[in-house]
Amino acid sequence: MSDLDSTAESNLDRGTGDGVELVLLASPRGFCAGVEMAIKALAWLVRTYEPPVYCYHEIVHNARVVQRFEEQGVVFVDDVSEVPEGAPVMLSAHGSAPEVVRAAGAGGGLVVDAVCPLVTKVHHEVKVRSGKGFQIVYVGHEGHEEAVGTMAVAPDSIHRVESIDEVAELPPFETPVALLAQTTLSHRDWSDVAEATRDRFPELWMPGRSDLCFATTNRQSALMELAPRCDAVVVVGSANSSNTLALEKLAREAGCERVYRVNAAEELPADLAGVVGVTAGASAPEDLVSEVIERLSPSAGVEEIRITEEDEYFPPPRALREMRSAIELIAGLGFGRIPGDHVDADRRLPASAVLEALT
Repeated sequence: MSDLDSTAESNLDRGTGDGVELVLLASPRGFCAGVEMAIKALAWLVRTYEPPVYCYHEIVHNARVVQRFEEQGVVFVDDVSEVPEGAPVMLSAHGSAPEVVRAAGAGGGLVVDAVCPLVTKVHHEVKVRSGKGFQIVYVGHEGHEEAVGTMAVAPDSIHRVESIDEVAELPPFETPVALLAQTTLSHRDWSDVAEATRDRFPELWMPGRSDLCFATTNRQSALMELAPRCDAVVVVGSANSSNTLALEKLAREAGCERVYRVNAAEELPADLAGVVGVTAGASAPEDLVSEVIERLSPSAGVEEIRITEEDEYFPPPRALREMRSAIELIAGLGFGRIPGDHVDADRRLPASAVLEALT
């Protein structure tokens, strides 16, 4: 039995929401474009191959999502050497070290790299700057898969920091210095360290476009819009999700006395009352949000606080697109098709519906 199931069973008779008057629902919330792409790609592999299908690291940082894929025969591994020769393998959305990508390809099976394009951008910046002789200050969380994969692009030229104190401890570089970041950082966590780095290295190079994920920033902005009106805030998402923890921290910094991060509705406290804000990290499925709202059962309903529309779309990984096209041709379905129209269909299909279909 998984931790998620155990929590649900142990809290089955636990009630909540009797005193909740109104839910303020943040929008945007939940799945970002990178998570949408990764989930749909892994679901396609599950439906194409007999189990097991392998995935290097959790496809996204969410217990419910991982559990659903495990139920369909996906095996998550922390070392690509655990993948049998010839077996299909997907690399997670967080990005993988170059040696991991090479090792996966050497296994002889289909390799689908579901890295988020925003992470790919940072990897490219690391490669280019290090190639030009820069020392790179990288703001990221120790041990996070994205940070580990990014630092492996140029391990001799990159220096990870998380705090102002760590910036102060950096050596006095004699070469040009560049500043890059983990995409899922909180803007507040990033800005203080970035300012300290600029003060330390006045000639600092930074990319013209921020490394911080737009979806992460949007979710934080939506939360800050509703937080001042709330008696409590509920953040839906898992403890190993960086952007989810950033939302939790941000709600506390906004002055909310009661802030709860939950993996499932059963984890909600029984005494919530008044106005409750609800948001979700970028890897949390919408059905979890719906379950939380249902359990809160607000007497005055739900008010959605929308700060912007997100229409970004990341197409399936190249290896997957090429394989799908080849299968269509072999099956005789390639005649009369418009090139790329399966991508249009993929764009119209939300990952939440794909997850539901897997159950």
